Amino acid sequence: MRILVVEDEKKVASFIKKGLEEELFQVDTAGNGKEGLDRALHEEYDLIISDIMMPQMSGIQMIKELRSNNIETPILLLTIKDSTKDKVDGLDSGADDYLTKPFAFEELIARVRALLRRKETQKSNVLTIDNLRMDLVAHKVLRDNKEIILTPREYSILEYLLRNKNKIVSRTKLIEHVYDFHFDSGTNVIDVYINKLRAKIDMNTAKQLIQTVRGTGYIIKEQN
Repeated sequence: MRILVVEDEKKVASFIKKGLEEELFQVDTAGNGKEGLDRALHEEYDLIISDIMMPQMSGIQMIKELRSNNIETPILLLTIKDSTKDKVDGLDSGADDYLTKPFAFEELIARVRALLRRKETQKSNVLTIDNLRMDLVAHKVLRDNKEIILTPREYSILEYLLRNKNKIVSRTKLIEHVYDFHFDSGTNVIDVYINKLRAKIDMNTAKQLIQTVRGTGYIIKEQN
């Protein structure tokens, strides 16, 4: 899961980032609402955690802009304001939850997990294409009813391809999904993992599901 933390206080942002990474989340940070808006509009996140009072653009303004651009990513607001009106304003802007500073990190993690669970329940628990099946609850992948053992990284790449089946996915998008924002986009590691996936999924089958789109990226789709 990939999370964006929008927070102008560097120490707070660093604290949240470190804690979330210890919980095995991929975390990017933005130092103001304008930067957060740009990241969220051009990159894909599973959750956004944002302060309200920030330079250049407030968290409330950022959320309104995101929702007006049909970005439905769950958003958790963090703020020192704790009046009922402030909470209502935050939720009415399009936020999904609200946490007042200072907070216990355990509560932050609990709210993060709750929002991510809520997001996942809106998705199908099974992803399929042709005779390939991924069970997101059991964390199993089967082709023609035969289980395929994948590494966590292979599983993550395949899940992203399946969620975008019949669409071309660039190498950059795959890297952003599987690694953090600072990962070297010039590396060929994605190509290496795709080759490993092909060896496990498409070997000895008449239909090759994972295809290369030269100069662009990859696509998973059914073959006639």
